[in-house]
Amino acid sequence: MTTDPVELTRRLVRCPSVTPEEGGALELLAAELSAAGFACTRVDRNGTANLFARWGARGHPKTFGFNGHTDVVPVGDAAAWTMDPFGAEEADGWLYGRGATDMKSGVAAFAAAAIDLVTETPPDGAVILTITGDEEGPAKDGTVAILDWMKDQGEAMALCLVGEPTCPKRLGDMMKIGRRGSVSAFFTATGIQGHVAYPHKAANPVAAMAKLIDRLSAAVLDEGNDHFDPSTLAVTTFDTGNPATNVIPASCRATVNIRFNDIHTSDSLAAWLGEQMAEVAAETGIGFDMTTAVSGESFLTPPGPLSDMIARAAEAETGIVPELSTSGGTSDARFVKDHCPVVEFGLVGHRMHQVDERVETAQIPKLKAIYARILREYFAQ
Repeated sequence: MTTDPVELTRRLVRCPSVTPEEGGALELLAAELSAAGFACTRVDRNGTANLFARWGARGHPKTFGFNGHTDVVPVGDAAAWTMDPFGAEEADGWLYGRGATDMKSGVAAFAAAAIDLVTETPPDGAVILTITGDEEGPAKDGTVAILDWMKDQGEAMALCLVGEPTCPKRLGDMMKIGRRGSVSAFFTATGIQGHVAYPHKAANPVAAMAKLIDRLSAAVLDEGNDHFDPSTLAVTTFDTGNPATNVIPASCRATVNIRFNDIHTSDSLAAWLGEQMAEVAAETGIGFDMTTAVSGESFLTPPGPLSDMIARAAEAETGIVPELSTSGGTSDARFVKDHCPVVEFGLVGHRMHQVDERVETAQIPKLKAIYARILREYFAQ
């Protein structure tokens, strides 16, 4: 009997696994996978729940890996939902619930495909699932923790498919072969507080910060390349915390975020930001400080065997050849890329994180069929 990915999705959605709560989702997956012969290990770290599951011999050179997450973002205004956020209710061909799109359906589809493969036609090789409960949160103790544990245990994937939603309009229309990096810079400008009627007795950090932000906003970081759009810089905060209209404040803060392609690294961008800041400090006499936070580096898995295999499977099941893209935000592929080649492919994602999040029910078994084709082709090679 084949494994029903829709029913497995329903059961997962009914688990209230809002980050950082496990909610029973990983326990459910571990039970299903263990029954099919997978060796399952909880790799929890600092209160974050993670699951590692392997079928086949450890260290087999032909090991297909899958990465996903069962944690979900908060419901938000529950009264705005027309369906129970954790009810997994169906209506008009849609399955509703938080995580239905991002990404319990993807996890269910791959788990179902993997279970059927190893129970019906056991391959010469191994299948690994790495499922985290920390993708929607800080992402410090999720996939990173699993990969750290794998290194210590001598576990390895030859390649990895991340099942995040990747398709903008129709199942099969896009896969992600890389991602932009993300670095945020936090600036503080410090001057001298004073009365606005006597500006010569003060040193206004607001004007200096405005000059810096204008300079950064006007900069062209690059023109993009064959696989990436141009890098972008966005101003996300500009604040003094000053409620008075007759006081020049002593300090001012601003934050920018850069989403960058593989022309840059976070270090090179931090150095550039520091240079711009130093120039404005010298021009204005205002003191500046900067700290940075990196969410991930830009990376690319060059088109090749893995992306070709995914494209063939998607076209066979949907009639669509996926576009190779590096658009969008960050994902846990930014961690997996240091372990093995990685590509992302999953369902249509435009309903994720929304009120009444939902997935077209018929697309879940179709995604399972794509994943099953990928697995069969990989182990037939």
